[in-house]
Amino acid sequence: MKKRKLKKSVKGCLILVVMGLFLIATSIIYCYLVSPVDINDNKDIEVNIKQGMHTRDIGKLLKEKDLIKSYSFFLLYGKLNNCSSLKAAKYNVKKSMSLEEIYDDICKGNAANESINLTFKEGKRITDYAELISKETNISKEDFLNTVNNKTYLKELINKYWFLNNDILNENIYYPLEGYLFPDTYNFKSKDITSEEIIEKLLEEEGNVLSKYKSKILDGKHTIHEYITLASMAELEGTNLENRKGIISVFENRLKIGMNLGSDVTTYYAEGKSMSEPLDAKAFNNLNSYNTRNKSFKTLPVGPIASVSKESIEATLYYDPSDYYYFVADSNKKIYFTKTGTEHEALVTKLKKEGKWLW
Repeated sequence: MKKRKLKKSVKGCLILVVMGLFLIATSIIYCYLVSPVDINDNKDIEVNIKQGMHTRDIGKLLKEKDLIKSYSFFLLYGKLNNCSSLKAAKYNVKKSMSLEEIYDDICKGNAANESINLTFKEGKRITDYAELISKETNISKEDFLNTVNNKTYLKELINKYWFLNNDILNENIYYPLEGYLFPDTYNFKSKDITSEEIIEKLLEEEGNVLSKYKSKILDGKHTIHEYITLASMAELEGTNLENRKGIISVFENRLKIGMNLGSDVTTYYAEGKSMSEPLDAKAFNNLNSYNTRNKSFKTLPVGPIASVSKESIEATLYYDPSDYYYFVADSNKKIYFTKTGTEHEALVTKLKKEGKWLW
């Protein structure tokens, strides 16, 4: 009887030992299979899980990218961990992530950062901005331009930003926000943004920049709209702070005596042409609300003609007074200033003889 009991006891112990060894082995295997593929590899690997993909497809994708150790265990892990659905999105997954971390991200939809950077350059037109936006976001060029021309929306913006006023609603203006969208590099949450989000982010920065000069602007001899218009012309005509101050001085002198500003860049804008395209006499003589080359046009253009840098704003507000009434740039973009028409024509002749004439 005692021997029989002993045998049963030994048999029971063996079963317990086997079960214990099995549990230990299972735990070791489990820990191995959920552990990272490479604990030291922190490089992001993009995993694009599309709508309609089954768990099997996701497992195969992760295995192909060497992000999990076992495709079969991924499926088993999914059954053991009740997740209603794995979310379609783009994920940044690292080999240093455990299966638990990977699965948890996909289950909760912790997608990759899809933010984008957009760089808006100074001296560019709103149409250039619209082109960039259409390439980098899900907003079409047409939709963006429709938004910047929407009168109801523009009135809301006028009420929101101190530097915008009813001057931008002039019916002769091509794009009311031209010159007011500050050029810089901006970060947005994703390509799925709205035109309004872009516009107001750039206007916020415009306000930040202009706030430094607010008292100077409000106490000045020009309206804010006129200052931005002058600055946009200096942006395109000049190349640095110093010569832009000189250019503004020429414009101010001409405005004082009722002389046309004679700025080619306004004609380009009036005609809707790029600066590399030729202009003819007809274009120069066209009586357009932007074209200051027409001799009967003796005021500022109806509005800005390009985006404006901080440097051009400073040049406009703090220009150096002079007795110059003319300026011209050579083929090396060096700018010369003269006092009289005779001096100006002589300089142009000299530049042509030296092969430095820009045109």
